[in-house]
Amino acid sequence: MGKVYLVGAGPGDPGLMTLKGKGLLQCADVVIYDALVSPAILEMINPQAEQINAGKRMGRHSLLQEETSQLLIEKAQDHAIVVRLKGGDPFIFGRGGEEMAELVEAGIAVEVVPGITAGIAAATYAGIPLTHRLYSSSVTFVTGHESAGKYRPAVNWQAIAQGSETIVIYMGIHNLPYIVEQLTLAGLSVETAIALVRWGTRPEQEELIGELGTIVEQVEETGFSAPAIAVIGAVVKMHSILAGCRPVSS
Repeated sequence: MGKVYLVGAGPGDPGLMTLKGKGLLQCADVVIYDALVSPAILEMINPQAEQINAGKRMGRHSLLQEETSQLLIEKAQDHAIVVRLKGGDPFIFGRGGEEMAELVEAGIAVEVVPGITAGIAAATYAGIPLTHRLYSSSVTFVTGHESAGKYRPAVNWQAIAQGSETIVIYMGIHNLPYIVEQLTLAGLSVETAIALVRWGTRPEQEELIGELGTIVEQVEETGFSAPAIAVIGAVVKMHSILAGCRPVSS
């Protein structure tokens, strides 16, 4: 019986991959990876390893979640090192907790290797500090693409709007009109700054800066699309000052 490693690939820049994660990729027997893992990180995989795409993008599934979990169990029965390579961090909107629980239930040895989550890295590469002594002492991470009604109530946007000075939304482009409506109904000003960061930390990264009252129109006019995170709050004002000092993708 082998061991499964849930490895966070980070947001895209291969330089942000952890040394531990890279080492596991280089000696893995099997790697089952997500759609948003960058090609540069896939190049780190042991050439002799079996590589399986289990990616999910807006309802288009290479493998269903149940199939992915079963595949991990099966591969661990035949191979020593099985890597489940997930974009960002496995435990931040990555369903890593679900997969780990199923592996534990099946009696499979499993370990998590954290990765840098996109909500932090993409904002940083865009020149937006999520906290700032003058603007924000609190941050909330929330998904904009939830399975509401299946296992828990919908996101409480009223609480999100009033509970934090910086809001970071994952997978929210598709539902952006609804999210903006809910946040403004909850009391956020239409003049609240918002930044959308697409393909964060990669060479093709791009940003769209605006306000809650106009950002949906900007998205429609520019054709801005996923994958992207949204950062909402006064810290977005720092983009105009710090964007020119962004890190260089590896």
